[in-house]
Amino acid sequence: MGWSDWARAAEIEPSIYAADFSRLGEQLGALVEAGARVFHFDAGDGHFIPEITIGPVVLTSISPLVHAWGGVLDCHLMVEQPERHFEAVANAGGDSVTFHIEACANPGDAVAKARSLGLGVGIAFSPDTPVEQAAAAAEGADLVLCMSIHPGYSGQAFMPEAASRIAQLRALLPDVTRVQVDGGINSDTVGSARQAGADLLVAGSAVFWHDDPAGAYTALAGSVTEGPRG
Repeated sequence: MGWSDWARAAEIEPSIYAADFSRLGEQLGALVEAGARVFHFDAGDGHFIPEITIGPVVLTSISPLVHAWGGVLDCHLMVEQPERHFEAVANAGGDSVTFHIEACANPGDAVAKARSLGLGVGIAFSPDTPVEQAAAAAEGADLVLCMSIHPGYSGQAFMPEAASRIAQLRALLPDVTRVQVDGGINSDTVGSARQAGADLLVAGSAVFWHDDPAGAYTALAGSVTEGPRG
């Protein structure tokens, strides 16, 4: 099993970092019933990004539920020396791991290590990193994550230049490599991100910061189901 099995042609990934953690299992279950398949799990270390977010303890708690429901966990490591944490992610039930090239000395070795642990693998790059640098480092990866905000907290606005960066990335990658976008995805921005070439669209506040997260997910997913890519 891998990304070709997990994700549809266009996939809205609810970002767990934005959830109400007092109701986390309930919210995830409702989202699965609404059709969510892939959940985005953000881990931050307080060094690569200022925030300390969630980690393997939370992942261990939710992965049996998500897997029993037929879902997968896409783990985005916003941490220094990310490859040190791949084994912990795998042991906690993560299905795929994405690391930042800005935090990794040898992306090729990191991709190989993730594969050796049975993980799907992606590379991520921040808004200040040239698109060409990310594309050049993407060999062997399932996806490339183009950040449309500076990595960190939920609720930031989609950066105006992100759409052109997504389009440039899509043009540089093989068709088989998925393009993911994270940051500021909502009903106003999801169309432009999709049109630019993204097919994995991470949404945090646009899903979880509503009284009815499942309804918000359904509306957002419905807006991209028929939309073209690139």
